[in-house]
Amino acid sequence: MLELAILGFLCDTPLHGYELRKRITALTGHVKPVAESTLYPAIKRLENAGLLERATQPGSVAAPRHVLTLTEEGGRELRRRLAEPAGRDISDENRWFAVLAFLRHLEDPSAQAAVLRRRLAFLEEPASFFYDGDRPVRAEELDDPFRRGILTIARATSEAELAWLRATLHSLDAAGD
Repeated sequence: MLELAILGFLCDTPLHGYELRKRITALTGHVKPVAESTLYPAIKRLENAGLLERATQPGSVAAPRHVLTLTEEGGRELRRRLAEPAGRDISDENRWFAVLAFLRHLEDPSAQAAVLRRRLAFLEEPASFFYDGDRPVRAEELDDPFRRGILTIARATSEAELAWLRATLHSLDAAGD
């Protein structure tokens, strides 16, 4: 997720590390803030792989800044990761948001739709946070108001996402025709 976010934000515009960290934290920080000890090694890996470049620019007030830019190869890698997201990128909500944040960089509407269809299929599978044996438990079956709250909130969120997915797929399919 971190590497995808780095590639995605740099596809939008060149950034220095501090600004990149702020943007990634805004996207994913509600889950886990991005530490410098995590971000900068990821940047170095992507740089060593030829997916981004670093250039030093003079600072306006302070020391020189290292500005990161996506390479052509980095753009191709971003589009590959968007077109072929890992299973966890589809099933984990936070990883999904990272894919969704940059899916516009995958310019082919049919390719975008294919990714959305994978998420739709995942959401349409019966699931719950709580089970009675192998059977998912519904909110209405629970006496515990807090667990019922979890399931009620999750259902509302899923219903909203399902509606959005279906409407967006309809638009993408119409654009592809």
